[in-house]
Amino acid sequence: MDTEERLAVFLDYENLALGAREHLGGMQFDFQPIADALAVRGRVVTRRAYADWSYFDEDRRALTRHQVELIEMPQRMGASRKNAADIKMVVDAIEMAFEREYISTFVMCTGDSDFSPLVNKLRELDKRVIGVGVEKSTSRLLPSSCDEFIFYDRLEGVDVPDESERKPSGRGAARRSTSGGRGGRAKVAASTTSPAEAPAAEAAKEQQTAVEPPAEDAAPASSGGRRRRKADPAPAPEPVPAPVPDEDDDAPAADAPMEVKVAQTLAGLQASSSGSITASQLKRTLVRKEPTFSEADYGFRTFTEFLRYLADRDVVVLSDGPSTGDPVVALPEQQDGAGAFDLLRSVVAEEGGSAQLSGLKNHLRKRRPDFSEKALGYRGFLQFCKGAEAAGAVALAWDDDADDYVVTLGTAA
Repeated sequence: MDTEERLAVFLDYENLALGAREHLGGMQFDFQPIADALAVRGRVVTRRAYADWSYFDEDRRALTRHQVELIEMPQRMGASRKNAADIKMVVDAIEMAFEREYISTFVMCTGDSDFSPLVNKLRELDKRVIGVGVEKSTSRLLPSSCDEFIFYDRLEGVDVPDESERKPSGRGAARRSTSGGRGGRAKVAASTTSPAEAPAAEAAKEQQTAVEPPAEDAAPASSGGRRRRKADPAPAPEPVPAPVPDEDDDAPAADAPMEVKVAQTLAGLQASSSGSITASQLKRTLVRKEPTFSEADYGFRTFTEFLRYLADRDVVVLSDGPSTGDPVVALPEQQDGAGAFDLLRSVVAEEGGSAQLSGLKNHLRKRRPDFSEKALGYRGFLQFCKGAEAAGAVALAWDDDADDYVVTLGTAA
């Protein structure tokens, strides 16, 4: 553990939540893909998120399950505190950089260019900085300041809906300023408040400098008459949130077979490391992602025995490592795009020549556990299937009865 990176994660939550809602088809922000991506980069020792949590009730419960410390920055009646969370986040990061020398990497989850001076100062203090943000709401100035920048919508586990399937986000989806900054913070509040709370949110909106076009449904706060109409409009369509389990449900979701999780974790380690991956390193990362993991739960005495089982099924490849009992682990030779299209075609053929798009990715992963359309450069599985359609491997057609795409065999031989 002495050689592992120690990571401190800071989330500018309003920036991320608004970016996901506005630019990713109204989807709810999920911290899990970020946690998985960071697990392969080192040991996360602290997680903090900054926001006025009265506007993010469901998000607050989800973050608590990921052991994220919630820093409350409440809004005050008649005053704007749009920068209060930013200032608190900067102060905490600088304090941690001086007081906790063992932290080697700071992860700044925001797309706001206002944090560029903080990033530069942390790098001056010999800290590595990783940025995370929604691509379309991230300022172009911020990624170049970081040692590494991760776009949230490109992470494994973030299934961005296709343009044709995206639900309207309604008046709650506020516009952001071109700086990737704070133009829409007060509008996040307005989109999540009840009519009784609207005056407080409107008072905060009066302090905003972002100018909105007159065609926008949500009128500028400077117009008193329009502000009164804001209090009791017909309910705007809200994005459908992901199901939130009961608060006393502590059991992890069984969303994928363990061989799939091993392959995905190994792929992440190989992408973030220039050297070979040993079995001990792989197990430490698996335990970071799923602390309850134990090979004994799958009937194996040792982790090496578990890996041999996976190697027999061509999920991983083992070779001699630096010490006895700690082999080097690798994935089989990565398939190219054409090979992935052939795999999709063969899976559709096994389904009788026709299959619904939903659930089809799981069938591919049963055949190839390390399959990931993002590793091939596609934003989502639908885009990957459209690429396969362009290559003639499959054909897509919308089925109104099934309310889903139907994938059939294409014209390619």
